[in-house]
Amino acid sequence: METQQTFRPGLEGVIASETRISYLDVAGEEIVIRGYDLIELAKKVSYLDVVALILDGALPSDEVREKLAQSLQAEYELPEAVLTVLKSLPPETHAMDGLRTGISALAGFDRDLEDRSAEANRRKAIRLLAKVPAIVANSYHLKEGHAAVTPRQDLAYSANFLYMITGQEPSDAERWAFEQSLIVYSEHEMPNSTFAARVIASTQADLYGALTGAVASLKGTLHGGANEAVMKMLLEAKTKENIEPLILQKLANKERIMGFGHRVYMRKMDPRAELMKEALVKLAAEKDAGELFEMCEIGERVMHREKGLYPNLDYYAAPVYYLLGIPIELYTPIFLAARTVGIAAHVSEQHDNNRLFRPRVNYLGPRNLHP
Repeated sequence: METQQTFRPGLEGVIASETRISYLDVAGEEIVIRGYDLIELAKKVSYLDVVALILDGALPSDEVREKLAQSLQAEYELPEAVLTVLKSLPPETHAMDGLRTGISALAGFDRDLEDRSAEANRRKAIRLLAKVPAIVANSYHLKEGHAAVTPRQDLAYSANFLYMITGQEPSDAERWAFEQSLIVYSEHEMPNSTFAARVIASTQADLYGALTGAVASLKGTLHGGANEAVMKMLLEAKTKENIEPLILQKLANKERIMGFGHRVYMRKMDPRAELMKEALVKLAAEKDAGELFEMCEIGERVMHREKGLYPNLDYYAAPVYYLLGIPIELYTPIFLAARTVGIAAHVSEQHDNNRLFRPRVNYLGPRNLHP
């Protein structure tokens, strides 16, 4: 007789993979990326340094970093056919659906598509990292009836990404805040979207297919979208005097307050949120937006008092993006764009040491029925 195995809803606590990429050390309250603390990395190195670390396993030399920057800049532009696909989407298309469609359309242009080697996967990762920002920005601009924006070859990666969204060359403070967000969104062990990508990759599907599946996963409101909901709540409140009554009313109505709580970070604030909070302080000072920061702090105190919950990354990333002039519907696509490097590394690792994911179930239905 077949033995029934332990059922863990949501695979809670189940070890699904072995990895050398990242680890959430809950006891030590540390996000480990290839042996380094993610928050320390965000304070000391650039997004491209983190990209090199995640893809290659080591922080780059100046020469390697410059070569990576040049490789990305050479791949910034989208094929005209992909822009045509994006233009054909109806105005009602969700930004994440535009991103998913653009990545899928891009696959056919990659000469390494069917090569699963580590070297080919790295080349594909670089092309995707270079082009996903253009898909994020132009799927939005085209949907809004505006012309496609051409990447700036003279701008560094994060500055070009922000420029393509806002149409303005960012200040040093704006570029720094945006780069901080890209770093903290870059990799986070095994959330649903990364797991979805690894499951897809385990069939020997290509990187583009796995990343497309990750986009679909991140679109779900229980994974992505929290940063958008946070900003909508702050705009609904309008002033610091209104934020506490609004949150209390929502709680009384049994509404979920997005941007708080995390399955991993239960005892204190998400360390990535702390970093984004620091970025918000600096950006708010530059843009004379102190009241927005005060609103966020009030909301943080109310939720801890009422529910014992701490902010996660999305809570403080949202107002940072708002002050950067980023449209709210692009917050989650930017999350995916930043996470592309982490997902690419996981897909490559899966291809290098693969076993097809094929879990079982505990069957609860009837048996021995006959027509």
